[in-house]
Amino acid sequence: QLQASGGGLVQAGGSLRLSCAASGRTFSTYGMGWFRQAPGKERELVAAINWSGGTTYYADSAKGRFTISRDNAKNTVYLQMNSLKPEDTAVYFCNARNRYDNRVHWGQGTLVTVSS
Repeated sequence: QLQASGGGLVQAGGSLRLSCAASGRTFSTYGMGWFRQAPGKERELVAAINWSGGTTYYADSAKGRFTISRDNAKNTVYLQMNSLKPEDTAVYFCNARNRYDNRVHWGQGTLVTVSS
């Protein structure tokens, strides 16, 4: 089970840190990702991190502004978002993909609203 938190209302240029806490004992076997879905748009991948934290991926829209990280001891993945823009407004979802069998799990989403 994945529990996302940290969303909220922030002014353009501000920062937020999202957290996604996972239950269970196998967190380190999952690659983790943050997706977002804006109203009327498809869900898109924002950032991803492999099971060890050694490899990360960022969408072009997130490069230089967002940082994904994980703490396997706390079963948590983070998304630090800086220099937020109104176009970052969306529901953000965390995603877990098992590195062995590709099983995928989704969190419930947390709303980020960036005002101009």
